[in-house]
Amino acid sequence: MGAMKVQLPARSLGTGGLRITEVGFGAQGIGGRGYGYGTNPQADADSVAAIKHAVERGVNWVDTAAGYGLGHSEEVVARAVREIPASDRPLVFTKGGLRWFDDPRHQPVRDLRPESIRADAEASLRRLGVDHIDLYQLHWPDQIGTPVEESWGEMARLVGEGKVRLAGVANFGVGLLERAERVRHVDSLQTPFCVVSREAGAELIGWARRNGTGVIVYSPIQSDLLTGRFSREELANLDDRRRQDPEYLEHSLTRTLALVEELRTIAARLGATLPELAVAWTLSWPGVTGAVVSGSRSPEQVDGWVKAPFHPLTPHDLDDVAQALTATSAGRGPARPPA
Repeated sequence: MGAMKVQLPARSLGTGGLRITEVGFGAQGIGGRGYGYGTNPQADADSVAAIKHAVERGVNWVDTAAGYGLGHSEEVVARAVREIPASDRPLVFTKGGLRWFDDPRHQPVRDLRPESIRADAEASLRRLGVDHIDLYQLHWPDQIGTPVEESWGEMARLVGEGKVRLAGVANFGVGLLERAERVRHVDSLQTPFCVVSREAGAELIGWARRNGTGVIVYSPIQSDLLTGRFSREELANLDDRRRQDPEYLEHSLTRTLALVEELRTIAARLGATLPELAVAWTLSWPGVTGAVVSGSRSPEQVDGWVKAPFHPLTPHDLDDVAQALTATSAGRGPARPPA
């Protein structure tokens, strides 16, 4: 590696014994196109450089999934990790439970049968080139009728066998979380959460905090809407999965772009970039462990958000953001963390 690693603030991921930096590298975009998870393709060497730079800047975890590029994201993460000295290697988190087809016109099936979960975990272990997965997550709730108790029992077995260190879920609601928790503790929950899409602040994050479940929030900059990089015209001409994002539709977009301008003023006062402010806002919520930031295609883009933990928001800052939300009527959900 190059210069000495920066020390980023870290938090405990639930009660499982892992401490993760408050920001993590999201590997969703580096898989290329595939089932709507991918964005425009980029060179694997650029992806590897971005991951290695994030680690140099202090990030100690990378979050990927089998479904990102139909396994390709995991392969690129494996390549990057191999090129990092063993003492500096990040934790690797991944997800399973999506059964895909050779014909990309067929949407993947959210399949959480025990045998499907096990096969996915074994395939991820091979692609990642590791003997255990630091955090293995069920990517989405099942859609073929598998009781969550059976799915979660298989996750518990994978932990017991040493193939998985911690077991988590993504995109689960409180009802499924409570059912899983009765089988085995849910180590972590990954959920969308940002200053625009704030629904998880109403109930989910509080449930996790009360139950000792770590929370990783994804899309903290709302698929790049909160970077401030795009004009309305550029957003209209996007040619990737964001074209299906409701926040990119005209009615929502007008409000969000107005919010971006309000947040730009707040960020300037704090000496922060717009992405740093957006990420720091999610980290201000009690119960949130870390934010995974996806979409970085270069070291320069990593530098746009990696210092977010060094901009903790004061109650006055949070009031300013809440006032901006009220003024623009942007997004949905609670406008401020609970006192």
